[in-house]
Amino acid sequence: MSSFNLYRSSRYRRALFALSLALPVSLLLAAGVGAYFIPPLEIPRVLWEKADQAYAVLVAIRFPRVLLAALVGAMLALAGAVLQGLFRNPLADPGLIGVTSGAGLGAAIFIVLVPGAGPLQVFALPVMAFVGGLLATFGVWRLASNGGRVQVLTLLLAGIALNAAAGALIGLLISRASDEQLRSLTFWTLGGFGGATWITLLAMVPSGLLALWGLLRLAQPLNALVLGEREAFHLGVHLEPFKRQAVALSALAVGTAVAAAGGVGFIGLVAPHLFRLLAGPDHRYLLAGAALLGASLSVLADLVARTVVAPAELPVGVVTSLLGAPFFIWLLLRYKREVAR
Repeated sequence: MSSFNLYRSSRYRRALFALSLALPVSLLLAAGVGAYFIPPLEIPRVLWEKADQAYAVLVAIRFPRVLLAALVGAMLALAGAVLQGLFRNPLADPGLIGVTSGAGLGAAIFIVLVPGAGPLQVFALPVMAFVGGLLATFGVWRLASNGGRVQVLTLLLAGIALNAAAGALIGLLISRASDEQLRSLTFWTLGGFGGATWITLLAMVPSGLLALWGLLRLAQPLNALVLGEREAFHLGVHLEPFKRQAVALSALAVGTAVAAAGGVGFIGLVAPHLFRLLAGPDHRYLLAGAALLGASLSVLADLVARTVVAPAELPVGVVTSLLGAPFFIWLLLRYKREVAR
């Protein structure tokens, strides 16, 4: 192995090691900081003694919230990394395949058209969002499919069309919504982890872990696809099954995340790019690195959302958009300069 390859390999490993340390640090920080402050270094003692109010706050409120934020961030970032590799476009985002807008439409239908759901809303709303996201992805796939083959560009255009249609239907439902329904829909659409419970977390763990496991296994075909579809085929990649697997697992990851937390934007775009800047584009490391980085970013964004205007709370989607939009503009300008060369 050349000295350059050894350097690149060690750079990837250093980045993964740093992110593996950053995630538990961010989890401890987010678990301790809040309206009821618990020194992060005291958390192990509090958990061991199980004696005071701090223990109840940690177990009942903070831990479900920070763990849900970490899992959602990991799923969004990993799906974003896979879709950027599939589309071979650094500006690709999980929302492009329609799952985010489909989930939003499913939630809007339930909030506006099923009044008086009461306690059922806690369970039925995420289910409707999840089903809406998967149906939207299936519709995009059917639109882009031609004789059993799917063109990536056609898939992208179908996603844009379905996003527009779902946005129009959500707007129609908003025009019919009452003030209470409008508030509920607005806060859900902007995203947040305020309603996190152990039940919510456990409900999303099976599909979330399945999506993470499946997406992490796509590193080798994504590396081959960088060379182009024809070259990837000659390297042994079965393109159509691979595309179906990548889109289905991405939809599962994003649908689960949106169902649990609403619309938390830009993590799927930002996290993969930050890891590329830290280490490089090799998907064998990029996928795991993006998941770790996305988890940390989501946890820290939630920490900012619930502390910066305390005792009130900002939607997490607002925080991630405020941070992600300038980054997206920078990426767009950089991509434009590279194309012009």
